[in-house]
Amino acid sequence: MGRKKKQAINSRARNIIAGDNPKSPIAEQFRTIRTNLQFTSVDQELDSMLVTSASPSEGKSITTANTAVVFAQQGKKTLLVDADLRKPTIHYTFRVGNTSGLSNYLVGNQWILDLAKETHIENLDVITCGPIPPNPSELLGSKKMKEFIEEAKETYDMIIFDTPPVLAVTDSQVLANFVEGVLLVVRSKQTEKEAAVKAKEQLEQSKANLLGVVLNDQDLKSSNYYYYYGQ
Repeated sequence: MGRKKKQAINSRARNIIAGDNPKSPIAEQFRTIRTNLQFTSVDQELDSMLVTSASPSEGKSITTANTAVVFAQQGKKTLLVDADLRKPTIHYTFRVGNTSGLSNYLVGNQWILDLAKETHIENLDVITCGPIPPNPSELLGSKKMKEFIEEAKETYDMIIFDTPPVLAVTDSQVLANFVEGVLLVVRSKQTEKEAAVKAKEQLEQSKANLLGVVLNDQDLKSSNYYYYYGQ
C-alpha cells in the first residue's frame, strides 16, 4: 500500500528543467524571463510577485517553479509559495510533504520559517498549500496574508506565489494587490485570445501591476524559442 502511494506521488512529480538541465534552451528562456522581470522594476527591486494563468492546464505552476529556480540560481534567497489553495501542486513538484503550509499560517500562529521547506535547489525554499481551506479568497485577502508577506521579506530576497487561474476564481486578483507584480501564463494553441484578453482586463481592474506574459508550449517549428516573454 505504501509503495503504491509513493508511486502515485512520483507519477505526479514534474521535472524542473531549470534545475535539472540548466544548460538547456528552455532553462535559458527562463533566465531571459528573470532578466526581463528585473528590468520591469526600474524604481525599486522586484521582491514579490505572483504567477497565474487565464484558465486551467496552461502550465502556470511549472512556469512558477522554474522561475523561482532561476531566481535562486542567481543567488537570491527565494521563497516559492503555493497560494493555489484549491488545487495545489508545489508539493508534488518538489516532492515534499503537505501536512502544513500557507493555510496553517493564515488561520493560526505559526512562523514562516517553521513552515518553509528546503529544496534540492540552493537558495530555494518552498511553502506548500497545507490543508485545503473552505474559504481561499477570504484568507488570501486577509490582514494575515499581508503579515505573511511582510514577515517573508525579512528573510527572503524574492517571494513568488503560484495562484489559481484568473477566470476560474478571484484568488489571484485578491492577492495581486499585496505583491509587486503579476506574470500571466498563456498556452500556445490552447488559450483562446478572448480568454487571455479577459484575464488581462480583470487583473487591471483589480489594479494589479501586470509585468508581462509568458507564451508557453510554443511550437518549435514556427519559433526558435520554447518560451517568449513580452510586455
